[in-house]
Amino acid sequence: MASNAAANTLQAHLGEVPVQSSNEDKQNTSSSEEMLACCWEGKDKVVMKHVPKPEITDDEDVLLRVTGSTVCGSDLHLYHGEILQLKAGEILGHECMGIVEKVGGKVTQVKPGDRVVAAFNVACGKCQFCQKQQYTACDCTNNSSVMQKLYGHRTGGVIGYSHFVGGYSGAQAEYCRILFGNTNLLKIPPTVTDEKALYLSDIVPTSYHAVWESGVQPGDVVGVWGLGPIGLCAVQWLRNVFKAGRIIVVDDVPERLQLAKTNWGVETVDFSNGTNVSEKINELVPNGLDRAIDCAGFRYAKSLLHKIERAVGLETDTSEVINEMIRSTKKFGTLSVIADYAAYTNHLLIGGIMEKGLRLIGCGQAPIQRYWSKCLEHIERGEFDPTVMLTHRFPLEQTAEAYKRFDLKEAGIIKVFLQTKFSGPPAPGAPKLTNVQDA
Repeated sequence: MASNAAANTLQAHLGEVPVQSSNEDKQNTSSSEEMLACCWEGKDKVVMKHVPKPEITDDEDVLLRVTGSTVCGSDLHLYHGEILQLKAGEILGHECMGIVEKVGGKVTQVKPGDRVVAAFNVACGKCQFCQKQQYTACDCTNNSSVMQKLYGHRTGGVIGYSHFVGGYSGAQAEYCRILFGNTNLLKIPPTVTDEKALYLSDIVPTSYHAVWESGVQPGDVVGVWGLGPIGLCAVQWLRNVFKAGRIIVVDDVPERLQLAKTNWGVETVDFSNGTNVSEKINELVPNGLDRAIDCAGFRYAKSLLHKIERAVGLETDTSEVINEMIRSTKKFGTLSVIADYAAYTNHLLIGGIMEKGLRLIGCGQAPIQRYWSKCLEHIERGEFDPTVMLTHRFPLEQTAEAYKRFDLKEAGIIKVFLQTKFSGPPAPGAPKLTNVQDA
């Protein structure tokens, strides 16, 4: 008779019970070898440490030699300690690509030596949601009882993003273990450079998902709040692929506003000087936006009231961006939220949602495997170029310093490529390797 542990593992793979993803013995199974990794050690503190190299622990695992990773805007939520169930010592990073080093016995889609991109999310590929291509809703890869209590249900797991989403070690490291390799890895053709391939791990398909969920039609007038990497990618999709008629962007970083204006002909609203965003947009578009996409998130409180409420724990998330979208969008228009929100907000203009007949869509964490092939095709055809937002290439050893400068929006940093000892040279035209302090 099979042991209880074996039976539980079998049931997990059939999608019947959650994988015990936070089991410390399984998560920390590792070799005697060490690797360099970026670890969270407390609020506003990440450090580079030598930690045990991960090993194959399941028949569907894949071990990658990481050739590229990055620091994402959503990593800043972790950096500031704003995500639940984050534990000291956890390896960060949810976007990576690499070379397959080892595979488990049941991995059939990739083999050692293959060049691949890893999904940021962990999907079993077998449960009811994965079968519908709703991979980030996977039933089997996140056992957080905190999320279950807070949201009523658990979403799928995410690598390098706290025990709130499964407790998986991340990819800002020299090696990374990828679970369910048949589902969560994409082979990259040799015609696509590392710099163009890496961001298929998250922001390229995530931004596509945000635009697709909003229902944009050719000729629509669309507003985009936040010009971080997701916002800039969304603008590029809107202009080049979805054929929006007008695009109005909202941010307070001059370099980012200028980048969007130069490359994709957007109209800009800079709120750094106290501009009332909704009034300005309604001047530009008296009937209101057809669609509004929130790529900013809960961290960016503007008013003193929300800053105080967040500081003393009366709310976790600010509602200011969503309220601006409500006031700026036409009656029966659509609001699409791809930005990270964590829990509770105050002062939400819910009356405006109901009375104007607005569709408020929580996009969820993007099920990126659904869009991989389509996004890769657009990249290969030259219709989408992720490198437009790539500003710097730093050595993995300086990731902690990169966090600090990225958080402060210094040196024009938008998106970085973190180079490991396994990385190839920069592609022609891509940023050269730079010391973070010299950026």
